[in-house]
Amino acid sequence: MAADAADVVEIRSALVRLRRATGLPVVFGGLMESGRRRVRISELSGTATAALSSLAVTSGSGLGGKAVALARPCAVTDYSAARHISHEYDAPVAAEGLRSVVAVPVVVRRRVRGVLYGALRAAQPLGDRTLSAAVEAARDVEQALLLREEARELVTAARPGPLREVAPGAAREQVREAHAALRALLPRVTDASLRTELLDVCALLAGGAGCGPAGGVRLAPREVDVLACVADGATNAAAAERLGVRAETVKAYLRSAMRKLGARTRGEAVVAARRAGWLP
Repeated sequence: MAADAADVVEIRSALVRLRRATGLPVVFGGLMESGRRRVRISELSGTATAALSSLAVTSGSGLGGKAVALARPCAVTDYSAARHISHEYDAPVAAEGLRSVVAVPVVVRRRVRGVLYGALRAAQPLGDRTLSAAVEAARDVEQALLLREEARELVTAARPGPLREVAPGAAREQVREAHAALRALLPRVTDASLRTELLDVCALLAGGAGCGPAGGVRLAPREVDVLACVADGATNAAAAERLGVRAETVKAYLRSAMRKLGARTRGEAVVAARRAGWLP
């Protein structure tokens, strides 16, 4: 999958957090080029020259290339003198004056998607705290990219065909499962354009505008999220895990939705929500 602007933003934000958390003077990184086994350095912070800007790091070459090839973090205390890496990029590294460097791959679904670097201009060990912070920053990017991929896959799977006209039975259950999965993803999506797209697909799956009929019951987004989980057969505890909230919070949203829908049980609430166009 080709990198998009949102993926680049994730790399940039992770590097900012890494530099702030560790005090590293230089951080940089980039994403794998589409269809090629190399990383293009696009994001830099703290650099004094343009030597590393747009540098293409091939898998297996240099420190970052080794991290890509092994799909694990790699570090050196003195880059130019390190014996366990190749030295194709010594010139740009030396031009920037970097000595101690760590490279951490961003791995999503067993595929390297990018690399984050942190560096010192002195030949001294980076320390466990710094190395751990670099790994944590890469994990943050991985989670964001994975979430975006899952959301897009659900959108792609849900869009084809007149979903509201699907016959009852297994196909209808698939529609409902897709709707529940999308609603569970929504609270974790921070990308505004992707969130809008997910909401549009949820509305399509529900067979309406996603806000009930004119003059009808008005439900809050979280109430719909909880009802979607309940409709999918989730317990309060399971719904809480999916949505990233406490079970007590799920109960509160469910009680509120039931009150608005005039329902006395969970099952009645789901039926009423479907009639109102909130659920498929």
